[in-house]
Amino acid sequence: MSLPPGDAPDNVSDDASGDVPDDAPDDRTPAGASGWITTPVEARLLRGALEVERTARGVLPHRLPARARGQFPDAYLARVETQPSGVRLAFRTRARVVELDVLPTKTVYPGAPPRPDGLYDLLVDGRRAGRTSVAGGNVLTVDLATQSAEISPGPSGTARFAGLPAGEKDIEIWLPHTEITELIALRTDAPVEAAPESGRRVWLHHGSSISHGSNADGPTEIWPALVAALGGVELTNLGLGGNALLDPFTARALRDAPADLISVKIGINLVNTDLMRLRAFGPAVHGFLDTIREGHPDTPLLVVSPILCPFQEDTPGPIAPEFDGGKLRFRALGDPSEPGRLTLNVIRDELARITAQRAADDPNLHYLDGRALYGEADYAELPLPDGLHPDTAGHRRIGERFAEAVFGAGGPFAATVD
Repeated sequence: MSLPPGDAPDNVSDDASGDVPDDAPDDRTPAGASGWITTPVEARLLRGALEVERTARGVLPHRLPARARGQFPDAYLARVETQPSGVRLAFRTRARVVELDVLPTKTVYPGAPPRPDGLYDLLVDGRRAGRTSVAGGNVLTVDLATQSAEISPGPSGTARFAGLPAGEKDIEIWLPHTEITELIALRTDAPVEAAPESGRRVWLHHGSSISHGSNADGPTEIWPALVAALGGVELTNLGLGGNALLDPFTARALRDAPADLISVKIGINLVNTDLMRLRAFGPAVHGFLDTIREGHPDTPLLVVSPILCPFQEDTPGPIAPEFDGGKLRFRALGDPSEPGRLTLNVIRDELARITAQRAADDPNLHYLDGRALYGEADYAELPLPDGLHPDTAGHRRIGERFAEAVFGAGGPFAATVD
């Protein structure tokens, strides 16, 4: 993906329909009829997943390996790691029409406004050339306070893209970042082959729901995807909503995953879950970084502290959801007078201290204060809609700032010239 998504070429629609060219299959031709080519969805066509599970219908991408999932069989973690943030199909074809059969699982929060269907973004040679959604699917009803969930089965559907430009082209289909997506079948009107290796560096990123995508509209609008486009890298996104908790199994997943560049955004989930105290935090950070370094001893490694979140800057968690006029917001419940409680400012101070200490022996370790990505002035201009998560405009601000500070000249991930 060479350019930031969002601007479609003039001859391609930015939705799922578009004008069907004369040599494309007729819109009325039933799927599977003569003229369609069905290509099995296999791991070779997927990027951004650490593991691909074979299912009765097709395949299910995972962003944590089975060993990690088995060490903490939690329904909340299982849900967010299976939501394919940053996962995309990548293939080369002359096709003018592409269809992808999927079984989505959509999340509903009682009391909250209905969530829109997840979006599928299609890129042609790095530029967004189509966007659609898929109705139907399973419905997962989740209690925000307890994270307990019940599922209601639903039908599969099809993401369809027509009117694609003629000729050989590289296509990526970015999957909805907040919908579990089982991939059933890929159909085209021309043969498909796996996209060749791009030669770009692989950027492995771990963070919280903000890295996962939070309130961004589409999968190429989450800030890590924007950074990957601006920085010219291949993204593997281990942003795990509510689960950036310094878990050892996540550190081992990072250790074992291929990467040329690694960043870990640490802190906000530790505060809003009230998971640990200051005594445990420092050793946990050291252990997390030690594990990553076992597999990537010399890889550029960036530690990023939390962006600004006013209600958690100096007030510890846990946090609680509440609905005000049908709008979701969060508030912190902790007592800042209790010794050893973690707040965002406490975590930033500790992360700065720890990385400075380690950098004396690890010149490839770097630190970035998250408020350089989104701070007080940004909050005044682009407030967090629910008090916790940025919207699409906020994601773009964070992505542009990160790309400039980290991938720009003099940044820790800046490309070197041989």
